[in-house]
Amino acid sequence: MPASQTTRRGALHGIRVLDLTRFYSGPFATLMLAGFGAEVIRIDTPEQGDPTMTGPPFLGKDGVSLDRRHDSDLGLAYLKRCRDKKSITLNMRSPEGMELFHALLRKSDILVENLRPGAAERLGIDYQANRQVNPAIVHCALTGYGSTGADRRLKAYDLMIQAATGLMSITGAPDSGPSKAGTALADGITGAFAVAGILAALAEQRVSGQGQFVDVAMADCLLSLVLDEPLDCYPQMGMAPRQGNRIMRFSPFNSYATRDGSIVLGAATDDDWLALLRVIDRLDLAQDDKFMNTGWRVGHNAIIDAIVGEWTQARTTAEAIAALNRGDVAASPIRDIDDILAWEHLGARDMLQAVEHPAETPEQRVIGAGFPIKMGRTHKGYTAPAPTLGQNNQEIYGGLLGLSGARIDELRATQII
Repeated sequence: MPASQTTRRGALHGIRVLDLTRFYSGPFATLMLAGFGAEVIRIDTPEQGDPTMTGPPFLGKDGVSLDRRHDSDLGLAYLKRCRDKKSITLNMRSPEGMELFHALLRKSDILVENLRPGAAERLGIDYQANRQVNPAIVHCALTGYGSTGADRRLKAYDLMIQAATGLMSITGAPDSGPSKAGTALADGITGAFAVAGILAALAEQRVSGQGQFVDVAMADCLLSLVLDEPLDCYPQMGMAPRQGNRIMRFSPFNSYATRDGSIVLGAATDDDWLALLRVIDRLDLAQDDKFMNTGWRVGHNAIIDAIVGEWTQARTTAEAIAALNRGDVAASPIRDIDDILAWEHLGARDMLQAVEHPAETPEQRVIGAGFPIKMGRTHKGYTAPAPTLGQNNQEIYGGLLGLSGARIDELRATQII
């Protein structure tokens, strides 16, 4: 697209978000909104920001460490999750603090929080209270189990949700114990689902003029992925709950050893299976009806895996992948972090970005993920580092709310901000 038709402001330019989130699920949701161009204003207490700001590992002028060597060192997770956001401090347990919060709320479109159910009510910042101040506010609450239901008040982190929704019970080899996913999948999925709900509510608000409550539960979001598989039908089909690297509906669809490592490949259709048979020079199997029956292959997966594995084990990873790519078979090497950092494709997509520090120039280069959604005309992405605590107090209180310098100094002296 010609440069004259593009903008770096982002599709959500002009949308203001109040961010009262911590840890991962909420900050990831607001990170996405910031990447789309929204103005995201983090609200932290004057004493402490997000716990990840002061939690290891840290990044500072001496690089990465598990110990905080300098006051300017900041948690690496915070630096990744709070890019392109603004930071103000505010004591919302004080009457003056609540007045300032309400002033900000009136000038905002979206509020995102991931407090435990009940905490927002105790603070007086739940949706019912907020809508009295700004009826158009879109209020999104991310919680472990949701804002309704018998378990709504249970404390939860990603690990508990992976266990509770059954993901751990189906992750791992058939003869192994349950295992969590290698990343905080429930947190990340919930943040992404929250963005979808927020944008849907924002679109409706533009028509009705009214905001609404967006209730996003980690358990609901992860369960919606887990139950895409017919887990309740596994016993009658003789399937173990943990299928390892397989997808139960297809065969072959697994990881396979090569001479120098492992790859994954899969055949989801008859055409895929025929393409694979051509690559491994086993078109003779296409003459056998049972081998052309997906149900039979799934039920006799060990036989299929042995045939495919015999071919992969005779080749290096590079040789196998090259042959499979030429044959239009879905396949990939199993990349570790070094392979990922060297993957030219990701560099071309701007998905490998150096993590910036707001106050230091670290000696060590650390990589964070770029913005994953590319917009043809209104692309923005991440353009600024995470803020220091209260970095934007003057801009927001003085500029947006119009407070005088003397008033801001007074508020700071009394620890309201």
